[in-house]
Amino acid sequence: MPQIVLTTQQRKVHRAEAHHLSPVVMIGADGLSAAVLREADAALNAHGLIKIRVLGDDRDAREQMYQQIADELNAAPIQHIGKLFVLWRPIPEKEREIDEDRMPGPRDIKVIKNSRRGGQRPQVRTVRVLGNERLTSGGIIKRAKKRQVSPKKRQGD
Repeated sequence: MPQIVLTTQQRKVHRAEAHHLSPVVMIGADGLSAAVLREADAALNAHGLIKIRVLGDDRDAREQMYQQIADELNAAPIQHIGKLFVLWRPIPEKEREIDEDRMPGPRDIKVIKNSRRGGQRPQVRTVRVLGNERLTSGGIIKRAKKRQVSPKKRQGD
């Protein structure tokens, strides 16, 4: 896979964004293992911009690791300062599954209500929520308010 090439301006923006980040992957005494690469790949997929901390003292080995990670994960090397690496890769588009909670129309939801007196079983009931309703954290159904039409729009019609 070809490595991602960024302009100096793009690197500058990513460096600024990475400033407040904490390292999400650590490379220990075992060096760059398959498990470390898997974790770095998962972090890049989730966040796009990550920091990696290396615990070894050998500068040449760190530089080789930095280039190897960037090459193998098809990530753009942003910055290498001391024992910290900053890498960036665009986050892949996720294939969204149909989210049942966001579908229009009626849906049945279980509501669990704990007893106020201790030691009793919680009450479990099934509630049907329609498309124009929402369920509060207390298990109460609230209806959506009708839209208010401003007087100016009424006059224009």
